[in-house]
Amino acid sequence: MTSHDRQSARDSSQAWQELTSDFEHARAREDSLDRLVEWPAQRDLLGDVTERSILDLGCGNGAKLAELARDGAVASAGVDIAGKFIPAPPAGVELIQGDLSHPERVPQPIGRTFDRVLFLQSFGYAEDPVHTLRAARAMLKRDGFILLTRTQPIRYAVERTERNGTSLGEEYFSSADYTYRTGWNEHIALSKRPFTMSDLLNTFSAAGLWIETAAEPRLTEEAARRYPHKQEWMNKYLGILIFKLRPLASH
Repeated sequence: MTSHDRQSARDSSQAWQELTSDFEHARAREDSLDRLVEWPAQRDLLGDVTERSILDLGCGNGAKLAELARDGAVASAGVDIAGKFIPAPPAGVELIQGDLSHPERVPQPIGRTFDRVLFLQSFGYAEDPVHTLRAARAMLKRDGFILLTRTQPIRYAVERTERNGTSLGEEYFSSADYTYRTGWNEHIALSKRPFTMSDLLNTFSAAGLWIETAAEPRLTEEAARRYPHKQEWMNKYLGILIFKLRPLASH
């Protein structure tokens, strides 16, 4: 990863510190895609979490980790750079202000291992994605796995074609930074380094991980009927990718 890439990640991470409250407010809406699509799909791939320890890197306010604790998860930790956490998390959940780019430097989880490590739409903020994944892999128990979600790369390519009047192929393969304003707070801009599917797959491989399962969640038919504006958005921008990653035996 170049120094330019790292700076882009740092800039986005700083913006996230301002955006986190707006994101959590938007996520709580009845028609949020996180509630309708992303979290149900993530929860399905996680499976039974009873007596499982979980490390959530980029946990936001920690609400999802708290829900997993209520479902039976134990000895779990959430790390987020903003540190704007829910009050009084349930027993067995520790919420820690820290940088997911360097999980090995966050004091409380050091020396611990977990059954599951989560990157739920947070991985794009890592300064060096390979380093971050390697550090997360080292914190997995023997039969553990990483659950990682990322925005479909096609989404950003489509958005840039609309803004720049270019072709999908030009924007998909462009390496120029993409700066945009989210629907959470139009006054704060995020800058991200675009990625392709091959970028993502090569990152997993370089970190010593293989894909056990991949998913591209969609709206249910009922939700699509109830929220046609969300189905229209999904038809154009596709949504997210979810990966269940396990360590390669040779690493």
